[in-house]
Amino acid sequence: MRHLAVLGSTGSIGTQTLEVVDNNRDMKVVSLAAGSNIDLVEKQIRKYHPEVVCIFNEQKARELARRVADENVSVLYGMDGLIACATVSSADVVVAAVVGMIGIRPVIEAIRNGKDIAFANKETLVTAGHIIMPMVQRYQVLLTPVDSEHAAIFQCLNGEHHGEISRILLTASGGPFRGRKKEELEHVTVEEALRHPNWSMGKKITIDSSTMVNKGLEVMEARWLFDVDYDHIQVVIQPQSVIHSMVEFVDGAVMAQMGTPDMKLPIQYALTYPQRRNLPGERLDFSRLTEITFDKPDPETFPGLQLAYQAGREGGSMPTVFNAANEKAVAMFLNRQIGYPDIPRIIGEAMETHEKISNPTLDEILEVEAEVYARIEKR
Repeated sequence: MRHLAVLGSTGSIGTQTLEVVDNNRDMKVVSLAAGSNIDLVEKQIRKYHPEVVCIFNEQKARELARRVADENVSVLYGMDGLIACATVSSADVVVAAVVGMIGIRPVIEAIRNGKDIAFANKETLVTAGHIIMPMVQRYQVLLTPVDSEHAAIFQCLNGEHHGEISRILLTASGGPFRGRKKEELEHVTVEEALRHPNWSMGKKITIDSSTMVNKGLEVMEARWLFDVDYDHIQVVIQPQSVIHSMVEFVDGAVMAQMGTPDMKLPIQYALTYPQRRNLPGERLDFSRLTEITFDKPDPETFPGLQLAYQAGREGGSMPTVFNAANEKAVAMFLNRQIGYPDIPRIIGEAMETHEKISNPTLDEILEVEAEVYARIEKR
């Protein structure tokens, strides 16, 4: 029996994780954590009967506690509540699916408590990979990637030797604006940016996909997950989202993981690794798949990707600046406070004005995040 702590239970990954649980009788949910959607969390509590739940918003948590007073569940709030959900003694695997840097502390504490991590919170590795990966080794926990691209690479490397990797080929759909030029994006609306052609995701990651900032974050994540330097990680546009990523080896062989764009596949694999199980759903039909095409990213139209490579290569606190500036800019765009092209512009400005810390502590990472937020708000 696998006992799961699901952090981010009301988001896209969280809700699909619970669908995977529904299809596997040897999985039990022991804790849930979410932001403020107490209507959905109440339904989840009554269906999965967790021991502990965290609603980050205190007022909402108190309201939820009143609603589920008939259930045997502790309702907590804030960062302490989030950490409690991640470290509950009965959990053996934590699904880290909260969005943003808020996920760093719970992941660190879960690792300290010997929990395996099904990892879907890329911001944690982007900003604190130099802290997280040594901890994974020290505490001998299993970290399995949930992002479709990193799950694909993880599968391609099964049984292979790390020293034989030549390149990681990280695929991207190109998002809703693939093929457009820079000047055509000047007046993009929120609604247009949220229309991803292949995947159904949360708002923040959908915007990140459209700017290709998400792919930049995934490049930085891949660097830590697979211990490959940036010169050996290449982004390839694959518009059909059939090939989820590839690995090229020193002999020229290329292994690719293919499948329909369904996040339940990497979620289930992360939870059942190294076993594969039946997963209901659509399968690739090669008789109808007439073509698989590839292209190069357009750095002029989508500068966020190159800024990510720059931040990753500089290292230290610069990836935190990149990530924090993007989080703030995307929130402002979704609130219609800035234009679409302002997102990479704000990221670049934040990186230019930052004095890098070479080996930041967790406290310093969080301080840099707050400083970037404050500086952007004052601009």
